[in-house]
Amino acid sequence: MTVDVEEYFQVGAFERCIRREDWGGYASRVAHNTGRVLDLFAQKGIRATFFSLGWVAERQPQLIRRIVEDGHELASHGYAHDRVTSFTASQFRADLERSKKLLEDAGGVAVRGYRAPSFSIGKANAWALDVLAELGYAYSSSVAPIRHDHYGWPDAPRFAYRPIADSPLIEVPITTVPVAGRTLSFGGGFFRLLPYGVARWAIGKINREEGQPAVFYFHPWEVDPEQPRVADAPMRSRFRHYTNLSRMYAKLDRLTDDFAWDRMDALFLPQVSSRPVAV
Repeated sequence: MTVDVEEYFQVGAFERCIRREDWGGYASRVAHNTGRVLDLFAQKGIRATFFSLGWVAERQPQLIRRIVEDGHELASHGYAHDRVTSFTASQFRADLERSKKLLEDAGGVAVRGYRAPSFSIGKANAWALDVLAELGYAYSSSVAPIRHDHYGWPDAPRFAYRPIADSPLIEVPITTVPVAGRTLSFGGGFFRLLPYGVARWAIGKINREEGQPAVFYFHPWEVDPEQPRVADAPMRSRFRHYTNLSRMYAKLDRLTDDFAWDRMDALFLPQVSSRPVAV
């Protein structure tokens, strides 16, 4: 179970209509929304991994401390939700180091995992995985082995693997399922938009037939139907962002009952040496 901790106004869908310098003018809702998620997990006895922005840790250190105190894994989502495709290698390194320090200072624990904003590591910028390995990250969960208009590495392995032959770094792709010759995802917006039965079927199939854990993700803003609307966002972005916000919490409630969940590090790091290499 993974949660990408960011504000509603920082999402990729709005990056062309909300300027970075205007973020300070938007009301923060991340602490309240993440708090609802933490309360749900506490009720269900679930431990999860929270991929958090350094920008959030800088402004909401008490939220980061609560994530850790509640027994969850703290991992990095970069500093300010910049896609890795927008960086050079040196800029990416600086972003990783900045966000890691902020998260570790706020949480008081080592950060070993990373997820690229918008799953923005693909074949064209696979060098980013080398930078992660050089900085000592134990794992990344930054690849989406699907075709999508914003991201995707369709021919990447579907399950955890070592992307660099001489490095212990593992990549844990977002989980997908083959359907009628296509590879589909069921987390995040897909989970919110599609009927609940689709995710339940997909996770069950992956667990039973493929013998693999499913990596599920969502965002705290997805349980917040009261969030302010960004009126000048493109129609497609508004549809993807706002549809079924009022139903998301109830669907998560069902999901947390129907399957067992744990932290990324607990499930994947003890098995690093057994992961196949895909270069």
